[in-house]
Amino acid sequence: MEHPLVEVQGAAQALKEFAEARDWAQFHSPKNLVMALSGEVGELNEIFQWMTEADSFKAASSEATANAVRDEIADVALYLIRLSDVLGIDLNEAVSSKLATNAAKYPVDLSRGVSTKYNKLAQP
Repeated sequence: MEHPLVEVQGAAQALKEFAEARDWAQFHSPKNLVMALSGEVGELNEIFQWMTEADSFKAASSEATANAVRDEIADVALYLIRLSDVLGIDLNEAVSSKLATNAAKYPVDLSRGVSTKYNKLAQP
């Protein structure tokens, strides 16, 4: 691959060092990290919950929500990176592979402009 789609080695190392310095690695089981990740996604969801579609597009630039959105997205990313590292998953490879899988499931000519699930797309 020419350029990685997701470059997280630096963040993964910083998170590992952060956890080790605090003796928190003992709490970073995959189960606990998934639960924490889910909680952070819930907090992000809460920010958007009652927004209109139009307001949701402005959430990262709105004075009322920008900092909270940024912080929750960072929390989600950090837990995802930590989980990947603990499980030994190469996040770049996983993302690249999943994009290729999705491209095969959703061919442009069948999926352009529709939100239909891949197994319900009209086949030629």
